Formats: sequence, structure tokens, C-alpha cells
Amino acid sequence: MTLNLPDVADPTLPTRWCLFDGQQVWLDAGTFPAQPPAHSSNPYFIGHNGRFNLFSAELIGAAPASWQAHTLRQALQGLPADAVPLLARAAQLRRFEHSHRFCGACAHPLQPHQHDHGRGCPSCGELYYPRLSPAMMVAVTRGREILLARGPHFSPGLYSALAGFVEPGETLEACVERETAEEVGIRIRQLQYVGSQSWPFPHSLMLAFTAEYAGGEITPQPGEIEAADWFDIDHLPPTPAGHSIAHWLIRHTVEQLRHREN
Repeated sequence: MTLNLPDVADPTLPTRWCLFDGQQVWLDAGTFPAQPPAHSSNPYFIGHNGRFNLFSAELIGAAPASWQAHTLRQALQGLPADAVPLLARAAQLRRFEHSHRFCGACAHPLQPHQHDHGRGCPSCGELYYPRLSPAMMVAVTRGREILLARGPHFSPGLYSALAGFVEPGETLEACVERETAEEVGIRIRQLQYVGSQSWPFPHSLMLAFTAEYAGGEITPQPGEIEAADWFDIDHLPPTPAGHSIAHWLIRHTVEQLRHREN
């Protein structure tokens, strides 16, 4: 496991620091700093990955000259793979702390819950926990082709697998079928779950699937899908890179299709 969540830090492991500064994260030579800064907020234990414990805090004042400031997305793409879940968790817990200071039911200041990461209202008893928003991602195949699409906000030329959020009352399977039909107008079959990833933009839990084409013509959803097409696995367009589950899902699907050919 690359994300271990004990109540206290493992005394046999070294400590690393996740320092937030507004919308930035500070790294030292591409990884979490080994030493805390001279001034920071009270540290918060995030967990460990078997190599180091991670504590999170807000930087106060100037960072050491050797550190580099990164956006959260840049840091997620640049860190070693086993550090990514720790940063995702730190960012989501930080957002929860910042956005849940007062009770949404009675407006009383919230207090930390005794036994977990929730926050409770001493006035009305309401409890709040870090939010998770489940979202599906699916790679649809047709023979040796993969259906990829791009949204209006994508970088020029970039394509990815289809994705969408789960609606209240909806199963994951129903979500994949609905989103595929809405976004590109096709039907699918042989739906299979293949993996997941915590993605802190702002609090998504991405659930990846593969599926086979069952019928219909590609019809991009106006406002959501700028372009969509079938791509042979030997002639894919630019796709997401780095540690994103989109990169992993497309690579996994290509490997599966190549395996079937052998």
C-alpha cells in the first residue's frame, strides 16, 4: 500500500513535510522537504507510504531559497507515484478544514471530532466529514480502437477517456451507461471495473472502467464534448500524462487489446 493511515506517525520512518502556501505547494528537489520551515501553522499528520511519514502545515513567511513553489496539479504530476496519494489526502483534508468552520445548519463554530477527521457542532449536534465526489471514467473499445474525447477546456489536441460524476441515487454502472450515452450518444456492454484514484480537484474519487461498444453513432454532447472519435491503438492522439488515472486507464486498455491479439 502507498497510503497508510495510522492514528500516529510511525517512529521507525523519517518525516517529510507538505507545506501549503495559498494555492501553492512547496517542494525541495522534486519531493517533500525533509525539514520543516522556521515558521508554519500547527502540523497535521497525514499518514505514511512505508518510506516516510507526512505532516501538513501552512507556510508562514518566506520559504527556504532551495525550495520550489508548484501548483497542486504540478506537484501531483511531478512527485514519485507513492507520494501522490499522500498529497491528494493532504489537499482534501486542508480544503475540508477551510470550508467547514461553521455549521451549515445553525451557523455555530464547528469543533474537531474526537475520534476521526470529522467536525462537529456543539450547538445542534450536526457532524461533517470530508467530502468525496465519486466520478466514473470509461475507456470504450471497438475491436482494436478506443473511443477518446476532448472537452472545451482541454489543452489543444489532447484527448482522454469519457468521465462524469455519479448522480444521487445512481449506481456506478448506471452512471457509466448514462454518461456514455449523454456525452457521445453510444451504447456499451461488458462493463468492467479496473481501478480508482483519489483526485483532489477538489474532492473527486475517480473510478475507472472498461467497456465494449454495443451500438450507436458518435454524437458529441454540445457544451461538454468538443470532439470524439475512434482511435487505433497504434495511432493515439496526445493523452493525459503523469500519475492521473486517465493516463493509467488508457495505457491499461491498450495493453489489454494488445494481449488479445497475441
